[in-house]
Amino acid sequence: MRYWTGQMERADALLFGRVTYEMMESAWRKPATGIWPDWMDEWEFPFAEAIDQAKKYVVSSTLNGVDWNAELVQGDLGQAVQQLKQQPDEGLWVGGVTLPAALADLGLIDEYEFLVHPVLAGHGPTLLAGLHERIQLEFVDRHEFRSGVTALRYRPMPIPA
Repeated sequence: MRYWTGQMERADALLFGRVTYEMMESAWRKPATGIWPDWMDEWEFPFAEAIDQAKKYVVSSTLNGVDWNAELVQGDLGQAVQQLKQQPDEGLWVGGVTLPAALADLGLIDEYEFLVHPVLAGHGPTLLAGLHERIQLEFVDRHEFRSGVTALRYRPMPIPA
């Protein structure tokens, strides 16, 4: 959780699709009482505070509005995200399954971070499924955790002219 707390704190804004936004909001939005729920352990509070306070953009064609420090991204996805990326200090952190694949196809992801867990799930969504083109990546960094999880960072390689 310390790692993800740091990621939330470094990002200028979070970019989520509807499903990820609603899932994160249901888990990490601070209750109106201002007191975190009993199910949450104290070591989770810093992450919860960081994501709760973060600026968020939500890509959705079905939502009419959002709150929780969020704005709805409307119009053409590529143009909208390109405009967000051009704003000063708008380091965007993207999460989810469907949205990252769409952004990868549009060439709008500057860096990928994969966390490899020592678990074989055998089910669930496939990461970046359905990409239209192969994306060559170059290694940037790795961080190994005592748990056996490894964080791997890559950047897309420039396409030769």
